[in-house]
Amino acid sequence: MNKKFLTTANLVKISLLSAIAFILISLDFPIPFLFPGFLKLDFSDVPALIGGFSMGPLAGVLIQLIKCVLHMLTQTETAGVGPASNFVTGVSLVVPATIIYRWIKSKKGALLGLVAGTVVMTGVMALANYYVFFPLFITVMGYSEEAVVGMGTAVNSNITDLKTLVILGSTPFNIFKGATVSIVTLALYKHISRLFKRYN
Repeated sequence: MNKKFLTTANLVKISLLSAIAFILISLDFPIPFLFPGFLKLDFSDVPALIGGFSMGPLAGVLIQLIKCVLHMLTQTETAGVGPASNFVTGVSLVVPATIIYRWIKSKKGALLGLVAGTVVMTGVMALANYYVFFPLFITVMGYSEEAVVGMGTAVNSNITDLKTLVILGSTPFNIFKGATVSIVTLALYKHISRLFKRYN
């Protein structure tokens, strides 16, 4: 981290956006009939994307980290697996999106970055869910694999094991999440960035 990044203004912005992200992650909700109930949508990646677009990828990662640490300290439902998964999801979305925006500082660059971020996030989480988070969730929470897969089968009869749960459950969910978060970010970024510029 260089001194140019560690300005008082940037630290205040990161703190504010982290607090908003923490509130938003606490307002997560399932999408009934479309995705398994344990996959919940939240908009906590929006502040991290806005921070990343405004101050660079490192700011986006720090916002994700602070949000997830606070969330881990205040929720015990998933014994830390949920916040850890959310952090990996958020970073894999924010880093590609904000790096591309740093190269192409325009609405087109932001859109291209968000599309790339969604693709990277979806791929990373397909592997992470299959090899790490779903098995960890089963172990930590004491559920059987059949019970977890059954939550997917309840909304899609083609989900019959962990592999199809990833392919037909979490992967479409992450594409949906990436698209939804991207739309909200594009709608809000310019308005918030103008406000931020007043306090540089």
